[in-house]
Amino acid sequence: MRNATWQKSSFSGSNADCVEMRAIAGVIELRESDEGDVIVRTTAPNFAALLQGAKAGEFDRLTTVTG
Repeated sequence: MRNATWQKSSFSGSNADCVEMRAIAGVIELRESDEGDVIVRTTAPNFAALLQGAKAGEFDRLTTVTG
């Protein structure tokens, strides 16, 4: 599983603080570029649902800074 190339969003630019992903054998892996040892694994359908929810704004309230 370790030979696929990690990809990051073009929105990340040259910053080191970004989320990277790769797909291997039907599994999607996500990690933060600065914490490469912590990897979250999910299925392609679950990842697609996450992206769809993000695009629809379902998680916008989580980015609101309070206090």
